[in-house]
Amino acid sequence: MSPELLFTIDRESGAGLRTQLEDQLRDAIRGGRLAGGEKLPSSRELARGLGLSRGLVQDCYAQLQAEGYLTSRAGSATRVASVARPAEPPRVTAPERPEHDVADFRHGVPDLRLAPREDWAWAVREVCRTAPNSAFDYGDPAGSRQLREVLAAYLRRVRAVVATADQLVVCTGMAQALGLVLRALVADGIDTIAVEDPGVVRTTTEQANAAGMGAVPVPVDEDGVDVAALERSGARAVLVTPAHQWPTGVVLAGHRRQELLEWARRHDGVVIEDDYDAEFRYDRDPVGSLQGLDPDRVVSLGTVSKSLAPALRLGWLVAPARLLEGLARGKHVTDRGSPGIDQLALALLIESGRYDRHLRRARAEYAARRETLLTALAAHAPGIRVTGLAAGFHAILHLPPGTDEEEVISRAAERGVGLYGLGRMHTAPPATAPRLVLGFGDTPQRSIEAGIAAVADLLSGVE
Repeated sequence: MSPELLFTIDRESGAGLRTQLEDQLRDAIRGGRLAGGEKLPSSRELARGLGLSRGLVQDCYAQLQAEGYLTSRAGSATRVASVARPAEPPRVTAPERPEHDVADFRHGVPDLRLAPREDWAWAVREVCRTAPNSAFDYGDPAGSRQLREVLAAYLRRVRAVVATADQLVVCTGMAQALGLVLRALVADGIDTIAVEDPGVVRTTTEQANAAGMGAVPVPVDEDGVDVAALERSGARAVLVTPAHQWPTGVVLAGHRRQELLEWARRHDGVVIEDDYDAEFRYDRDPVGSLQGLDPDRVVSLGTVSKSLAPALRLGWLVAPARLLEGLARGKHVTDRGSPGIDQLALALLIESGRYDRHLRRARAEYAARRETLLTALAAHAPGIRVTGLAAGFHAILHLPPGTDEEEVISRAAERGVGLYGLGRMHTAPPATAPRLVLGFGDTPQRSIEAGIAAVADLLSGVE
């Protein structure tokens, strides 16, 4: 079949038809729109498509061949010749992240090598093979009914969430879920949200401002978010990470949970629960979802970015009934719904048991890395206090008082080790001793050992 070309002939312009065609072909070749070696339509096909005579097109091809723009051999299609074009300026792109030869302890990312590619490919193939034709149409903006039912059952079983399929909205990751909730809260009359400090204050503030809300930081201590400070903030919504506070790793204490929910009832407020790494627990029993204690006051957000891979861009929210209409409408306006085939693939992955099997493998691997990190610290920097390791795949290292956090990070980078400070996650300089956030989700065991050994003196403050 002949290739198609997007050319237009203006019969009212006064320019000759052959001249117009020659100029457009010449410009397309010079500009790189037609690459060297690319096959052109036959003169008959191009003439029919543009409403021209075949002889005119043949004359045009002959002229451009004479000029060196086209090549042709007997019995073969006319093709674009290799034509020198003005060199484009070199494209300068920043690296995705600093390169660290020895180890990179970046946080917030799972082991991308563990992404269950074969299982995901199997699920997509099965969906494409068995799904009805209607599955390839525009679906419910709130998400595939099948996935919402599967997720509701999964969340009830694993996270003690109180939910039905009708309370779920499938989203394109956590960021979209939060954005939808914020806009729904604005429509519900809430104009300020509180955010844990340290935490994702900057990004949440940006999203809140975009939704028409203000944002205020509230401190976190060893029991989780400070509810008394929340009370003083004047906010009627708060974003929390109760199961494993980001980034300190503390668990919201039982008495604080009750205080937080009482605050929400007293102020007709809403608690947004980010359940970002709930699947990964090691030496303590899982902590149930806050939403299960008061489904009318808590919106729970979840995602597969940590459990499977960020690239899948699939998440969900579970919301009180009064917010659901606004959330579904917001999702429809934003993108008419998340990719339908991917939703069905995730539902199949969970129903088949392959999702749970993958989580068991991943949990075992992260537990092994956790032990490697503790062993390496005990061997090379025995005086360092480590917290936040009961769940997830990052740890908090408490540096000696007076240590310059930024200097440690800079000097570690010179040794090929990526370290990241907790100070940057505070809205103001913290009063506590300097701390580092050491992620080990995407850091192999051999790199963990080598990285700690390379910076042990920096961590201990002894050189």
